[in-house]
Amino acid sequence: MPPAFWLRNSAVPWMRLGDSIVVAMADLSQADRVQAQLRNAFGTVIPVLARKVQVQDLLTRTLRHRMVRNASVSVPSEMSSRFLAHGRLHMAMAVWMGMVLSLTILVPMFVFNAFSALAFALLLLFTGFRVIGLAGFLAERYRPPLPHRSLLRPDQLPRISVLVPLFREAKISGALLHRLRKLRYPRHLMEVILVLEEDDAITLRAVQKARLPHWIRVIRVPAYADLKTKPRALNYALNHCQGEIIGVWDAEDAPQPDQLHRVAAAFAHAPPELACVQGVLDYYNPRASWIARCFTLEYASWFRIILHGIARMGLVVPLGGTTMFIRRGILDRVGGWDAHNVTEDADLGVRLFRAGYRTKMLASTTYEEANCRPWPWIKQRSRWLKGFMVTYCVHMRSPAQLLRDLGWSRFIGFQIFFLCSVGQFLLAPFLWSFWLVALGLPHPSADTVPGGWLALAVASIVIFELLNQITAVVAAFVTRRRWLALWAPCLLYYYPMGVVAAYKGLYELVFHPFFWDKTDHGFHAPDDYYDPQTRSAIQAEACSSAQS
Repeated sequence: MPPAFWLRNSAVPWMRLGDSIVVAMADLSQADRVQAQLRNAFGTVIPVLARKVQVQDLLTRTLRHRMVRNASVSVPSEMSSRFLAHGRLHMAMAVWMGMVLSLTILVPMFVFNAFSALAFALLLLFTGFRVIGLAGFLAERYRPPLPHRSLLRPDQLPRISVLVPLFREAKISGALLHRLRKLRYPRHLMEVILVLEEDDAITLRAVQKARLPHWIRVIRVPAYADLKTKPRALNYALNHCQGEIIGVWDAEDAPQPDQLHRVAAAFAHAPPELACVQGVLDYYNPRASWIARCFTLEYASWFRIILHGIARMGLVVPLGGTTMFIRRGILDRVGGWDAHNVTEDADLGVRLFRAGYRTKMLASTTYEEANCRPWPWIKQRSRWLKGFMVTYCVHMRSPAQLLRDLGWSRFIGFQIFFLCSVGQFLLAPFLWSFWLVALGLPHPSADTVPGGWLALAVASIVIFELLNQITAVVAAFVTRRRWLALWAPCLLYYYPMGVVAAYKGLYELVFHPFFWDKTDHGFHAPDDYYDPQTRSAIQAEACSSAQS
């Protein structure tokens, strides 16, 4: 039996007694069910009562090595990014870079024009993707209201386990516990597991200073080789979860108090193929800097408009790393998280769709701390973009199989999302060069490309930027922070940081594919940083959410 079975039932094989096996259990009321499940594997099972702490301690010591190893290889090899450790990518990248360098020396203008054409193709595709998302959002927003579906009665609520991975989070653990206590879900039906690395003494000391309620506990993840990633920690902690729904929050998160009620209702009113619900992510410190303002606009555009439209059209939804909730049985069937992927969220979203399941957006918001300084922002974004590259490489190892799994529309949506998310940053310098035409300056392609095409290129860039601005303004109004709309033009200076992040991610993809460039938190706390306008917007959204 898998470790999760023994941990979930607080049972452990103790000794053989003739042809029977004695199983120590902390709760004998579950004995009949456990006996029925173990009969085929062990024959006659004799349950005996033991203290829960003794059972858990023995289980942890007995199953430790198995759980640690499984946490790193839970996803089948054909679906995992761990193949990158074999050096195949180094060879492929070396060959590709050699070809590009050779062509650049021999026919430089051909290479420049080819990359420029590719950049415009990706720009056109991503513009279409954005239009589809915006159209889907508007159709959802202005369609006739659906019949009201109320939250579940207390006797209908499922048990929910939420994992909160922490790593070197001394500044934020106290504030996190304060926010978790605001959750309104029945305490006997929820558990929050703080997931710490075993050698993370900094976070452990901070957590030990707090008095944890009975529904919050700590799981320490033993080291394994040189791998220390969030998804590996999540896989290990998953064995200890008792809930039928598994959620993830990040260390700096401030979820709305009724969020778990909404999760329960979303699954209760949905068909079995709904595997996951993804909540809306927003930031509570948009006034910290101009970068925080732009980051808030970007998140609002993505989570409140584009993702809603994508989900409504049935396309693959790349999950966020937090405020995602998934049915436990389905999570086990797809192998949990890929321990080697630094964007385990996006990868899990693709694997769910490949397995025939779907994801929908949840009408509940979690507020996070926006990166508001340039270099930390670049580090975080480089990890995301590297993860997108890794996820694309993993699932495109067999394009024909991916097409069979997803179907044509989702396959095309997958290509557009991942290629454009990375390519628009890597190839952005080629697009920037066309502003020379707008300024009346000579362009390198002027002698090889007809003038009409150059003018069309400039017009395409302007249209894309206008659409980007319109989406940001709409998003600002949707979040009830209308003042943020005034900062939409600053996105022109915000996104170029993504170019630095993309090339940093590309370098790490080749030389450090599993390196997790951690984001530090705790500089701005939600409980004392709200300005009046932000606070009123959040309160208005909470009231609107409660009425829906």
